[in-house]
Amino acid sequence: MSLATVYTRAKCGIDAPLVRVEVHLSNGLPALSIVGLPETAVRESKDRVRSAIINSHFEFPSRRVTINLAPADLPKEGGRFDLAIAIGILAASKQLPNHTLETFEFLGELGLTGELHPVQGALAAAIKSSKAERALVVPAANTDEATLCEEATIFSCNNLLQLSAHLHNRELLTPQRAQAPSQSSPNYPDLSEVKGQALARRALEIAAAGNHNLLFCGPPGTGKTMLASRLPGILPPLNQQEMLEVAAVYSISQQSSPRHYYQRPFRNPHHTASPIALVGGGSSPRPGEISLANHGVLFLDELPEFQRRVLEVLREPLESGEILISRANQQLVFPANFQLIAAMNPCPCGYYGDLHKACRCSPDQLRRYRDKISGPLLDRIDMQVTVNRLPVSALRQQQQAGEASATVLKRVMRCRDLQQQRQQCTNSRLDNRLLELHCPLSEKDHELLELAVMQWHLSPRAYHRILRVARTIADLAAAVDINSQHLTEAMSYRALDKEQT
Repeated sequence: MSLATVYTRAKCGIDAPLVRVEVHLSNGLPALSIVGLPETAVRESKDRVRSAIINSHFEFPSRRVTINLAPADLPKEGGRFDLAIAIGILAASKQLPNHTLETFEFLGELGLTGELHPVQGALAAAIKSSKAERALVVPAANTDEATLCEEATIFSCNNLLQLSAHLHNRELLTPQRAQAPSQSSPNYPDLSEVKGQALARRALEIAAAGNHNLLFCGPPGTGKTMLASRLPGILPPLNQQEMLEVAAVYSISQQSSPRHYYQRPFRNPHHTASPIALVGGGSSPRPGEISLANHGVLFLDELPEFQRRVLEVLREPLESGEILISRANQQLVFPANFQLIAAMNPCPCGYYGDLHKACRCSPDQLRRYRDKISGPLLDRIDMQVTVNRLPVSALRQQQQAGEASATVLKRVMRCRDLQQQRQQCTNSRLDNRLLELHCPLSEKDHELLELAVMQWHLSPRAYHRILRVARTIADLAAAVDINSQHLTEAMSYRALDKEQT
């Protein structure tokens, strides 16, 4: 029977659903048709595959060739199916053994000479193929990415002829092994370079320890951006599972350049970014900045300069940790478990509340500037910290430097380990049940917190966020329970809420 079935993987967000390539050769005038919802690049594969087969010294069958990409309701895009289609045609025409194809999945785009070109999403395909207990054949350029999944069996080859020799058991390919990624610390700016700003440094450490969202507000030139750029240096490295999730997102994006695999992403989009640039999208949806910052930091400098509709798209992913992109023919879910760090001036001229320079803004200008950050978004930011101007004497080189990032990192890692042992998540992800379990307050502290909520007109969400920050402060102090000192410090990090009342 002139029929062959070959397995491959489609790209659907960070998922890689299985696709069966069914090839049937029948009598009739020579022709090739592809069915199964192929897009333009897939339909064009018949020309690439024909040339690749002929130029690899095989015979292209002079019969009617029908190729079905199942499931038929799944959109197929790109040249990733070329290799599977070529193998299917060769197997159906008895030029390759058919019985061994059950144990393989094939991924790769063919050139006219039969060479294999890399494709996007090889890591997601490797993860899925390992769960299906099949070996994955990828282009050599995708080897480093695919072998990040240590459980997967990966074969890499450069051209169709090399792969056919392996399937004929003439020249066997060697299974590829993962190259151990370096876990050495990247060269981040050091926190010891920041002079003064004890309050902001303390807030940065708490934010790193509990994965809390943080907003710096202060006059120009006080070091807000400098502080935020030091955050990656005090964050713990990614674990294996987090690294795979981050690498899978980069694998399907246009930014697949080599990166430090265990490094937490630090994304810093310009304030002219559009909503789609932030959340992702397009006719073929791609991840946006918030998904590229998954398990890392999204830093928004000059926060009020972003369009309000751009900032509003952050509200849902800040709560859910994922972003759902709907299109007419498909719905994709991208991860968005990021830590938001933002910086802003207190007013358009930047000197509102400054003791040394007068503010030139009118009340209307100030109100319009502050209104760009909606109340619901501000409510989702755990800590709002004022960064004040330093006295000139504090800038002298002889001034004693602050703690280095390595010292702070040890405390942060100890605190995060404590949280993982206690609740298997960071304090920022505590739900209401875990909050009641791990954040008990004394009657006196309850009354203090309720008084702050009433006087500052805080929402229940802000109430819970204060509790989470207080829990992190207690963890840094190695305290079992939250006491009044931890709670009052957590309440002090609501600077903008206090200003508004």
